[in-house]
Amino acid sequence: MGTISQRILPRLALFDEENFRGRRIVFRGNLAIRNIERIFDEPESLRFRSNGRGATLVLFSRNNFRGRFRVIRVSRNIADLERAVGFEVNSIIMSSTRLTIEEIRLIRRTGRLPGKFRIF
Repeated sequence: MGTISQRILPRLALFDEENFRGRRIVFRGNLAIRNIERIFDEPESLRFRSNGRGATLVLFSRNNFRGRFRVIRVSRNIADLERAVGFEVNSIIMSSTRLTIEEIRLIRRTGRLPGKFRIF
């Protein structure tokens, strides 16, 4: 009998080299990473897979969801992350539901996330 695998989306793969090379770490589901360097040094490329129903990936220029941010709502591969978004990514929020710009700004202002997130 074959195995049944359940694909949990959204899914984020971070790579420590451009063009999806080098060390990789994969995250699934609702999560927030306050300081990416604590667990993965500096991501240089990424692959984001969403369910097409409103998933949200938010990349921040500073730790603790501060600074400038970029929002990605659809599946996307970014081979050169800093070049594509215009800054080094230091914190990340990934949600299976759509986060509005106002919700993102509130998180940036307060540093507080809704309860549905695993926080790293």
